[in-house]
Amino acid sequence: MLKRLRKIAGNELASNPWWSYRCDRYERPDGAPADYFFIHTPGSVAIVPEMEDGKILLLRQFRYLNQRESLEFPGGGRKVGYTAEAAAQEELLEEAGLIASELIPIGHFNPMNGATDELCEVFIARGIHRSSAQPEPSEEFEEVVVTREELERMIRSNEIWDGMTLAVYSLYSLH
Repeated sequence: MLKRLRKIAGNELASNPWWSYRCDRYERPDGAPADYFFIHTPGSVAIVPEMEDGKILLLRQFRYLNQRESLEFPGGGRKVGYTAEAAAQEELLEEAGLIASELIPIGHFNPMNGATDELCEVFIARGIHRSSAQPEPSEEFEEVVVTREELERMIRSNEIWDGMTLAVYSLYSLH
């Protein structure tokens, strides 16, 4: 059986409204103390909007760190005190201008378990009604509606390269 790694102490090094950068002092498997730097978040959500015609909505946005456009499912950070469902409805409205009458939870995953404690809750959105998007000032989106076949072609060709989107689609495909 693997040894459970024990936290000795921890502190926050920096924070913003979405996450904090932390350093924990912990006990390694060999018993020696070490530092573990990581990002702590209240979690995140991702939503697969199924349109009435069976197509799937993605959003194109520019990703600063990679300096390129990315096709992704709507989603984002979960605010403290929000349920996953409330966060999913808020992100869907904010980014895509959509309201779902039904959110179906299909699973969760950690997007990078060596660097963050984040858990992303994944939903399918159905019964979609249009409203107006309310993106944050740092965000800009273009709507892209595709069939499953088109989405899978985009994955195979690396047009879709975002890890969260790939993980979300994996859960969606198994649902």
